[in-house]
Amino acid sequence: MYMAYGWPQVIPLELPNCPSTQKIVYFKVVNNLLLVVAPTHIELWTSSQHRVRLGKYKRDVDSIQKEGENLRAVWSPDTKLIAVLTSSFYLHIFKVQMTEKKIYVGGKQPTDLFLSNIYLVLSEQVPFANKNLTMSNFVCDNKHLLIGLSDGSLYNISWKGEFCGAFFLDMLPNDGSGANKLSNHYSNGSTARGVQMGDGPNHINHVMSQTSGIVHLEFSIPLRSLFVLFSDGELIQCSVSKRGLKHAESVIVEKRFASSEAVCASVAPDQQILAVGTTKGAVELYDLADSASLIRSVSLHDWGYSVEDTGPVNCIAWTPDNSAFAVGWKLRGLSVWSVSGCRLMSTIRQIGLSSVSSPVVKPTEDVKYEPMMGGTSLMHWDEHGYRLYAIEEGSSERIIAFSFGKCCLNRGVSGTTYVRQVIYGEDRLLIVQSEDTDELKILHLNLPVSYILQNWPILHVAASKDGMYLAVAGLHGLILYDIRLKRWRVFGDVTQEQQIQCRGLLWLGKIVVVCNYLESSDTYELLFYPRYHLDQSSLLYRKPLLTKPMVMDVYQDYLLVTYRPFDVHIYHVKITGELSPSSSPDLQLSTVRELSIMTAKSHPAAIHFIPDQLPHDDMSRSDVSSNHEPSKCLILRMNGDLSLLDLDDGRERELTHSVELFWVTCGQLGEKTNLIEEVSWLDYGHRGMQVWYPSLGADPFKQEDFLQLDPELEFDREVYPLGLLPNAGVVVGVSQRMSFSACTEFPCFEPSPQAQTILHCLLRHLLQRDKREEALRLAQISAEKPHFSHCLEWLLFTVFDAEISRQYSSKNQGALANHAPSLLEKSCDLIRNFPEYYDVVVSVARKTDGRHWADLFSAAGRSTELFDECVQQRWYRTAACYILVIAKLEGPAVSQCCALNLLQATLNESLYELAGELVRFLLRSGREYEHSSTDSERDSPRLLGYFLFPSSFRKQSNDAKSPSSKEPSAHITSVKNILESHASYLMSGKELSELVAFVKGTQFDLVEYLQRERYGSARLEDFASGLEMIGQKLHMGTLQSRLDAEFLLANMCSVKFKEWIVVLATLLRRSEVLYDLFRHNLQLWKAYSQTIQAHEAFTEYHDLLEELDGRLSSTANTEGT
Repeated sequence: MYMAYGWPQVIPLELPNCPSTQKIVYFKVVNNLLLVVAPTHIELWTSSQHRVRLGKYKRDVDSIQKEGENLRAVWSPDTKLIAVLTSSFYLHIFKVQMTEKKIYVGGKQPTDLFLSNIYLVLSEQVPFANKNLTMSNFVCDNKHLLIGLSDGSLYNISWKGEFCGAFFLDMLPNDGSGANKLSNHYSNGSTARGVQMGDGPNHINHVMSQTSGIVHLEFSIPLRSLFVLFSDGELIQCSVSKRGLKHAESVIVEKRFASSEAVCASVAPDQQILAVGTTKGAVELYDLADSASLIRSVSLHDWGYSVEDTGPVNCIAWTPDNSAFAVGWKLRGLSVWSVSGCRLMSTIRQIGLSSVSSPVVKPTEDVKYEPMMGGTSLMHWDEHGYRLYAIEEGSSERIIAFSFGKCCLNRGVSGTTYVRQVIYGEDRLLIVQSEDTDELKILHLNLPVSYILQNWPILHVAASKDGMYLAVAGLHGLILYDIRLKRWRVFGDVTQEQQIQCRGLLWLGKIVVVCNYLESSDTYELLFYPRYHLDQSSLLYRKPLLTKPMVMDVYQDYLLVTYRPFDVHIYHVKITGELSPSSSPDLQLSTVRELSIMTAKSHPAAIHFIPDQLPHDDMSRSDVSSNHEPSKCLILRMNGDLSLLDLDDGRERELTHSVELFWVTCGQLGEKTNLIEEVSWLDYGHRGMQVWYPSLGADPFKQEDFLQLDPELEFDREVYPLGLLPNAGVVVGVSQRMSFSACTEFPCFEPSPQAQTILHCLLRHLLQRDKREEALRLAQISAEKPHFSHCLEWLLFTVFDAEISRQYSSKNQGALANHAPSLLEKSCDLIRNFPEYYDVVVSVARKTDGRHWADLFSAAGRSTELFDECVQQRWYRTAACYILVIAKLEGPAVSQCCALNLLQATLNESLYELAGELVRFLLRSGREYEHSSTDSERDSPRLLGYFLFPSSFRKQSNDAKSPSSKEPSAHITSVKNILESHASYLMSGKELSELVAFVKGTQFDLVEYLQRERYGSARLEDFASGLEMIGQKLHMGTLQSRLDAEFLLANMCSVKFKEWIVVLATLLRRSEVLYDLFRHNLQLWKAYSQTIQAHEAFTEYHDLLEELDGRLSSTANTEGT
């Protein structure tokens, strides 16, 4: 799949000579050439490694005034001719001729680029010039081109400049089958089926009038289909015979599409999908192989953008492999989507999924510039899919090029990147660093300059089975990268490198298998190189192939090669000797199986061996079968159908459809920590992720749809899966992010990797098959993995959610009770083996409706028992989460009792923030309980408080009265008693920092407490001992201790507690506070001064004493005068 990376690049275009419209007429990329037709000139650029302008043709002012500006254009398939129709209905045909002048880049060796000449070979006015008609775009084949007119006709012109006349499509009503199969005859002076052709090149006189004009044409040479879009939004498909566009009778109307709001269309011939852009800003995908049925529709509506923000769809461009398509809107933005509906890239800035309002960003100086902010006029992919060239609506001065990397799609003749997730661009690899799955990162790995300069671009990438080696092939040769040592290995002889034209790569253990194309003989061969040496002298084997291979795969010592239409050849590879530079290994290749499968289905896109899966009991004695020839393989066809092929009898079993990629996991890794050994394979498509499990019964495979059972496992529609981390039990995906910089015009596109766990699905699968020991062993293996607690939580949540749905359906159907342990009970029994159990159960409860809690805790255990265990283990925050559950299941009285218990425990552990939450809960529930309970029920908290707490903690309960006339409830009194007793404990021990944290956390009324405890726990024995002890407790050297002392001083001043004020003000050196206190009580000042001077420990306060003495003396002198 395709992901954008880096900053968009700009290709500057020559400014036109005062055109009437600032719009590029035509734009196309073919064979590493980029053609731009502007209103007054033509430019030809190279779209390869070096983007250079090769040639241009600039029309003079007289020609523009006489014949009009360029209005429509088309490029011939062989890139030698350009047809342009002007606004004054003149047809210009230009010829493109490459010269012998080579282009030098940077003064170094000459490139393969040559300058070109573009010159006019024909200029003639078209016959329908005086008809006051508007025109659609051009379509063409090698000999003729068609253009649609506003009267509903199609006009035929040859590349030689011959005007062959116009014809109408016979648009009769549907015959009920959804198709009109009517021929249009095309001859001089004859009429057939509502079509009449005129004589010669003159415009026709037709019998049937067409009410709407043709506004867009789309022609697919591989499918031989012509799609015609009319101004009223109607879209039809016509078949074109092998005779091409020359003859009108070759164009036959086949289908009329259901869409009535179409404005543009683009066809993917490999996938046989038609993408139709609509006036509502959506793109509808139609399956041409299935009677043009609607597959799905994609739009930015779910991202908070409506048609008022983006406008209608303006253009659609498919990638070269037809696996994704770009969409450009009329008013704003450009996006890239996969066929499955995953949004891979978007230039529009996002706030979040499913925004309520459309977050429109206006282009101002304060907002960073957004690419394609004014809409997208034209766009085209290069032939490799590494760049998307786009032109902004209303702009004729530049082309914006977006760089893309391709994910390894496990297709064709290149091997998979099973463990190592790789995105490869034109000159670099983007590797997912997955050593720590908590924080996945993308590493940009540039290829050696010496290799990529000569062999641009990257065409094939394959990772070894262990993911430690990468094989990369460009235009010629190949290079290897050792990820562990971070070293490249290349051919020592450049001549040997240039003799290899790689068409596919595979890893066979420590051997690299190269599918090489021999241009001289137009044949293909397999080359076997050891990874330790790339040289002709180390070549292990050379295997000639019958023809071009379609798909290849490797499993252990077996190699699969398929040819068109569907011939399967399986070879066995035998190596004698050690694969090392010091030895001379010998490789032998023998054919073990040949199959020729006759089928009318689409061609395979990928084939992978499926090894025979044995039960765990048989694994120990399956050493012989480990090298057994696989008897099955998995086939993914071009149209997305996934099937299982039995190689013994040739039978093919259809499994599912609409699949984009899959990963075979069974038998791939031998590590004991492989968490996905129970899975046969996974696939991804528009339904999300699906996992397939082995079954030893009559049905060999069982499908489980993640989307149905695990709503959170479905990848976000912005995240595309890349591969697997089997040792972590996760699927790695990638999504687009944008970063903005003050020094650049455009944002930087950054692929962002994300991990999605599948462990909970594997555990559920084992429990469903009653494999409790295997599930426990798998969970124990993964207990140290990241997100393990999250996996257990989702296991319980999905099972519980399914149990709720099952109970609901059982009630409706009146099903009989089943006394066997339910899956919910099995899941609880499994999770109970881990300390995360208590957290997991209460987290699932909080995510579900309280009406179903009784069912959950009937399997998980009584809520009060789980609470008591959490308190005993000192998991107080987890225990606090159970309070609401207990209130629901056991009643408010029991929940308040538990909360009071927990409050006391949290205070003992100095967890004051949690204690504050419990206090707020208790006071709130106490008021609710008081209003809703009877008098007898209100006695319960009073009795609980009596038995729960010692008398020393209750002795002041009778004295602590509310200032209001109404006596507080016993429940609130219990809370107050607990808080006051804890405050007394802290004050008695002079734990002042904890006292401040306690007051702030629980909002305890410290002022009221100090007023009451002035002569109790808050009393200081004497000043000297109090100053020394409190100084030791507070550690005044730290900022937090000084802040705590300031807090206490403010509260002591509020109650005028002089003993504490003197001590705290001295510690804080608050001379102004002491001065205000002493100037009215000189006797107190004398006692204070004598105490400070009498103790050696207080010498640090002598400077404070001198300052106070000076201020008090000056005050006394002033008053004396």
